[in-house]
Amino acid sequence: MAADLTPAELTLLGLLVEKPRHGYELDEIISTRGMREWTEIGFSSIYYLLARLRDRGLISEVDAPRAARGKARRVYGPTAEGRRACARSAEAAVAELRPVFPPVLIGLANQPVIPPERLRAALDRRAAALTERIAAIGAARDAQPDVPGFVRAIFDYTLGQLAAEQHWLDAYRAELAELGNQSPTRKADGHDPL
Repeated sequence: MAADLTPAELTLLGLLVEKPRHGYELDEIISTRGMREWTEIGFSSIYYLLARLRDRGLISEVDAPRAARGKARRVYGPTAEGRRACARSAEAAVAELRPVFPPVLIGLANQPVIPPERLRAALDRRAAALTERIAAIGAARDAQPDVPGFVRAIFDYTLGQLAAEQHWLDAYRAELAELGNQSPTRKADGHDPL
């Protein structure tokens, strides 16, 4: 991703390029589109990020119709430079293959210290959580049949990633079960268990 925008800044800027919005509306769209599955933007950070984008000249306050009742909200839209920066950073984010650092890999790297029954239980909990997450994201996607294609692609990408992990996890749990059925003093690789 281009170094000039953080992932959180690019996410908000992209939503503002799509349509001028106020902070509360940004939070709603982030929730509705399931963006919290892949961003770390909390409600409290939205206003901080908006201030950063404004201070960098990438967004500005726009005139918006006032609500008949309630507090007037500041609505932001992109500047011309904001649109250019968004396009550059979005293109780089699509094109660049970047490593991810999932904590599960750290756990697997330290798997020998986990007693086998506790490892199986942890993997079972992960499998249950994956099943729940897939169902929740699928339901969120299906509840919005008229979203633009790029929004559907985000849901589908997330579901594809989760399905790939689910496939890996099923195979790994089966492999561990097979190893567990072998002699308790020597595993398939010939090493003594810890």
